[in-house]
Amino acid sequence: MMWVVIILLVIIFLFVIYEYRYRKPDELILKEKEGKIIIRKSKFYPKHFSLNLPLSAYPMNLKLESVAKGNLSIIVKIALIVLPSVEKIDKLIRVAGWKKDAIVIAAKELEIIINGYVKEYTEKYGIEELSSEKLFSFLQSKNDLIKDSLGLEIASMVVQSVDPADEKIAEALRQQESARILEQTEKLNQQARLNSAKIKIKTDEEILLAQNELELKKYELKKEELKNEAEIAKQRVQEEISRNRMKLEYEKEEIEILSKNPELLLLTPQAAKLAEASQALKNARTIVNLSSSELVQNPEFFNLFQSFLQNIKESYQKKSE
Repeated sequence: MMWVVIILLVIIFLFVIYEYRYRKPDELILKEKEGKIIIRKSKFYPKHFSLNLPLSAYPMNLKLESVAKGNLSIIVKIALIVLPSVEKIDKLIRVAGWKKDAIVIAAKELEIIINGYVKEYTEKYGIEELSSEKLFSFLQSKNDLIKDSLGLEIASMVVQSVDPADEKIAEALRQQESARILEQTEKLNQQARLNSAKIKIKTDEEILLAQNELELKKYELKKEELKNEAEIAKQRVQEEISRNRMKLEYEKEEIEILSKNPELLLLTPQAAKLAEASQALKNARTIVNLSSSELVQNPEFFNLFQSFLQNIKESYQKKSE
């Protein structure tokens, strides 16, 4: 009985080793339950009751023949990288079957579908209107339909070229594109020259405005300076007038004193000069010169001095007689 148990255990152990496998990180393990495709999440799985589906990317290089408007043949080259869609894995199994290379089988179906999409798009446009960017945008809008129908997810897509099949047409298009680029370049150059001229004109206007503003500021400063000078000159004139008035008042008071006291004339500078001359030259006659400016400024003093001299003369004559 013991041997039977040991044999059964050995058989079960060998069966487990033979049947169960360890799930790798880049593998998707599928099983069917009640007609639905379910993803196994355990680390170990039975290989005869599961489908091992690789999760690695599958690259595709497509060279498709299509036609443009006017029935002109074109060649479209597209590079794709596809992955199985975990969300739509049941769609992938229905299209490709319960096979390990399901993604390869579905990729062939994808090539057919993309070829149909390309023809659908290119037949609407002329050959000169087609471009890689426009075709890429169109195919990019079909990603959700591809995922729902095939269970594949496009990880990357590049539309490499959209060229006419006829080399002469391709050369004509290249020349047309070259001419368009040259024309666009010339327009850009002319636009650059125009912008440069506008910038120069604007700069000159700003310089003129700045110079005009500077002249206005100089004028205002000069005006303020002249105003200040006028104020200073006015103050000087007022001070000069005030000094002259004070001087006139002083001279007026002096004349009044001399008119009341003629003997004080001997203390004046003119009398001092006369006395000095008399002492130096005993028999000489001293002439005291009074300038016209002094006569004009002091007419009263001159009259008083003349009267004083006349009085001295008369007194001297009386003594002589």
